Amino acid sequence: MLLSLHRQYLETGLRVPGLCPCTMATLSVKPSQRFRLPDWHTNSYLLSTNAERQRDASHQIRQEARVLRNETNNQTIWDEHDNRTRLAERIDTVNRWKEMLDKCLTDLDAEIDALTQMKDSAEQNLQAKNLPLDVAMECLTLRESRRDIDVVQDPVENELYKEVEVIEATKKALQQKISQAFEQLCLLQEVRQQLNSDHRGKMETLEIDRGCLSLNLKSPNISLKVNPTRVPNGSTTLQQWDDFSQFNKNRAEAEMKAATKLREAIALTIAETKNELEAQKVATEFAFRKRLREMESVYSELKWQEKNTLEEIAELEEDIRHLEEDLRRKMLNLKLCHTRLESRTYRPNVELCRDQAQYGLIDEVHQLEATIAALKQKLAQAQDALDALYKHLARLQADIACKANSMLLDTKCMDTRRKLTVPAEKFVPQVDTFTRTTNRTLSPLKSCQLQLA
Repeated sequence: MLLSLHRQYLETGLRVPGLCPCTMATLSVKPSQRFRLPDWHTNSYLLSTNAERQRDASHQIRQEARVLRNETNNQTIWDEHDNRTRLAERIDTVNRWKEMLDKCLTDLDAEIDALTQMKDSAEQNLQAKNLPLDVAMECLTLRESRRDIDVVQDPVENELYKEVEVIEATKKALQQKISQAFEQLCLLQEVRQQLNSDHRGKMETLEIDRGCLSLNLKSPNISLKVNPTRVPNGSTTLQQWDDFSQFNKNRAEAEMKAATKLREAIALTIAETKNELEAQKVATEFAFRKRLREMESVYSELKWQEKNTLEEIAELEEDIRHLEEDLRRKMLNLKLCHTRLESRTYRPNVELCRDQAQYGLIDEVHQLEATIAALKQKLAQAQDALDALYKHLARLQADIACKANSMLLDTKCMDTRRKLTVPAEKFVPQVDTFTRTTNRTLSPLKSCQLQLA
């Protein structure tokens, strides 16, 4: 109100009381506006009042500013402390995940190495199956050289074919496990790549957050940034972040568990295939030994029969010579009788008498003729028997040669199968391709086999 009154006085230009217009006209006064005393007092009062009011307002602002400073300082300190605590807690959380990922990566690397070694072992076992297969096929090929009646489907051949089937089955089982191991290794490498990526992200995050935690008001590299509160593209929620790392960890553990089971299955397959192949190897070699003993027995029997047949042939030939000699003597006796009878036909007249001598000579002729006929018949029978003996001897000797050949082939097979137990660099064949032997003592039976072969 006072301020408005003061402004009215100033704007209306009221004269000073006590001065008349004429006086003013005669005096030389300074041309300026004149105020009344109340206006002067009013102005002083207004100035004093405004000063107090301005001081009060300033005091109020100062007090509010001090309160605001205290509150904002406290709020800033606590906010900075809270965020520092949050950063530290976040660093701890990320560091725990990093340590879990470190352990998971270490376990994963160990599992990859273990599975790789098991896969290599399976590949070596698969490669090792080529030698037994080659040996079995070589034995079957060698036994195809048997002759005549010895080309028989015996237990040895059955066991060899069974051995080939077992080896093919074991190779197939091992190849399947190797393929599974390769696929599992690919999955483990994929998981390892994901874990490495997550681990690198955790490491970078720890470096950034630790750098943020180390900053303070005196740090030289702090500055205002453009729109620092923006949400960057690709941002995730805390739950998504935790789920991502948990998913990677769970997947890695699941793949490692599957790899462990696969390693156990591969080890079991290797052991089973070894046992199956070893059992079949024992069965095949037992069949070889049994067959060799059987053929040696038959060979010995045939040699004994050959010896007896040769002896019988010698005796029969001796008897034939005796029969022929007796037949010649009987022919001489017959000629003698014939000559006597013929000579006595020239007796003169009544001397041509059928006397006892005549009858005796005639009986002797008949007896000699019957004897000669019997001797010829027996000689023919002996010749037939000798021919039969020679033919059977030829069959015996041919069968003996077949048996010797078969035994030699089976001996070669047994010698070839030594490759399964003797290292390749130390293997020296005891019977070579040309049926020669190395410097070792052989039994008479084996020596005869080799000579016949």
